[in-house]
Amino acid sequence: MATIAVIGAGAVGGYYGARLAQAGHDVRFLFRRDLAAVRECGLRVYSPLGDFHLEEVAAAASPEELGPADWVICSLKATALESARELVAPCVGPNTRIVALMNGLGIEPRFAEWFGAWRVFGGMAFVCINRGESGVIHHLEYGRVSIGHALDDPAENATLEALLTSGNIETVVAPNLRYARWEKLCWNIPFNGLSVAGGGIGTQTILGDPELRETAERAMREVVRMGNADLVSLKSPARLPEEEVVGRMFSLTETMGDYRTSMVIDYVLGNPLEVEAILGNPVRRARELDVAVPTVEALYALVAHADAVNRGERSLLRPEDLPSGDSSGVPRLGR
Repeated sequence: MATIAVIGAGAVGGYYGARLAQAGHDVRFLFRRDLAAVRECGLRVYSPLGDFHLEEVAAAASPEELGPADWVICSLKATALESARELVAPCVGPNTRIVALMNGLGIEPRFAEWFGAWRVFGGMAFVCINRGESGVIHHLEYGRVSIGHALDDPAENATLEALLTSGNIETVVAPNLRYARWEKLCWNIPFNGLSVAGGGIGTQTILGDPELRETAERAMREVVRMGNADLVSLKSPARLPEEEVVGRMFSLTETMGDYRTSMVIDYVLGNPLEVEAILGNPVRRARELDVAVPTVEALYALVAHADAVNRGERSLLRPEDLPSGDSSGVPRLGR
């Protein structure tokens, strides 16, 4: 059994940590919002794989309370990436491994810079999940985790795979870490992006509207192409198969119901969006590789603006800002 520190025990970190605790591992959670509720009532998971309740949970308010662990699972939002170092450091001992269970591109290089690449992994969770009331996690569908080691060490990947599968977590070792990142972005970029650009919509709205669906497919195909160009630049033989990826991603999304992405939930709640990690960094990488991605660039611009408005850095045009015109408030444009 391993000692595991979960940094960022929201829906995703809480769910996978709970699965590992259910399997008997010594899992310690760093909570923020749910700390008091979990200390009093434990952690409850509702899941199609079977509901369960961890009555006693090692719930901490600071990483120092967690102490050094065999594994650190960091499941912070990418917007909090720069705070990860100070949160993870108290849990790192001589042989600690770190799993960045986070969205976006450009995540592992920061952990490698801080702690050494040999101990760093990326984990991409393909899961429909959200938090309910304090201390409650609703696992709706799926749950596969695609993993890769920062140095693409097969032995290290096997070690993490063994840990996760011991918790009944479906685990896939990707051809390499960058492949795993781009595969997840194939879903995150179109569906997170359009959910916000569309004003706070769910996946069924995107799939059910012909124009939005076509836009999602164009964006996904662009992600495949920039991902493959990136893999070529890294001299990796792995490639994302475009038709298979597009078919699989849309088929999976059809079964989700009207799922609200993590980004659209943050948008509705007025939280900072993971716009740079999910959209900005891929766009910048595409420009470096001279790959044209006009649809993704448009999504990036729209979501970045929505994020800035949410955070009060920009404002929307209000009726009183319009020039004087007819009684409807719409300016006259001439004949």
